[in-house]
Amino acid sequence: MTTARAHLTRDDLAPLARAALGRAPATVTRLRGGSKKGVYRLALDNGRTAIAYVWSPQEDYWGPADADIRDPFAHASGLGLFLSAHDRLTELGVRTPRLLFADEEAEHLPVFAAVVEDVRGGSLETLLRSDPGAARVPLARLAGTLGVLRECTAPGYGKAALVEEGGKPLGSSCEQVVADRAVRDVEELAGRDPRVAEVARPLAERIRELYDAVRPRDSASLVHGELGPEHVLVTEEGDPALIDIEGLMYFDAEWEHVFLRLRFGPAYDVLRTAELDEDRMELYRLAMHLNLVAGPLRLLDGDFPDREPMRDIAESNLRQVLSLLPGAS
Repeated sequence: MTTARAHLTRDDLAPLARAALGRAPATVTRLRGGSKKGVYRLALDNGRTAIAYVWSPQEDYWGPADADIRDPFAHASGLGLFLSAHDRLTELGVRTPRLLFADEEAEHLPVFAAVVEDVRGGSLETLLRSDPGAARVPLARLAGTLGVLRECTAPGYGKAALVEEGGKPLGSSCEQVVADRAVRDVEELAGRDPRVAEVARPLAERIRELYDAVRPRDSASLVHGELGPEHVLVTEEGDPALIDIEGLMYFDAEWEHVFLRLRFGPAYDVLRTAELDEDRMELYRLAMHLNLVAGPLRLLDGDFPDREPMRDIAESNLRQVLSLLPGAS
């Protein structure tokens, strides 16, 4: 039986709130859903609210992880990655909650933290479910945001902070990094699930076949990296505001669009673009499904609390993986 993790209290967050907002919060509410950082709503006695992001081992259910910034898919967490991504998106005019304060010296908590604007319009995920008609405007504007990101290119790929500092990533290309990780996921999953063990060889062969079909490319686009509708808030003006931006990187736009298609379902038609390479889409689709099995299962090795939804994600994506094998019915 696991012990519940200790989360921050009003008293814990009071020094950070005073530095950012000028006064201690009247109430503090920890928001659900995060697995890498703590997200807390700070409510003041004058009616103002703000959001605190806290990067702490107590808030990170993935546990100690390889944080080599040269790996595009390394653990995307931390104040440094957040600030770099926030600066880049702001420069491009891409809406994200406004930064109010960054505790870069861990002065007001024992860990790094930031305070940002509280966008109170809810998530695009909730709006799509409750009022699809009202979601049309932010969804269309999100398509415009994706166009801005796609047109922001760099000759190299990797985490935005690395590329913009002139660093060199691991690997030789986006497709090579994706294919190699997919093969590793197959090897890991073969030891976890007999259904994967039975088809491990044809799965690895299929990955290499799809990889061989991809033509080289000499630039990469800016992508969020995990842009589901739950990572898009809606402002009072109906604008989409991107959150969980620490994974921002220069990569193939196809990687983003495979995830968008998976997470947005029928609403993806508004976000679709003709400027994508189908060979990359095929490789990335299989690789994405594999990682959405391997990742949740790794998370469940620890004490992540919302276990059933994570099991459902792994199982549904495993079914997709098996359906993508040649000859699958």
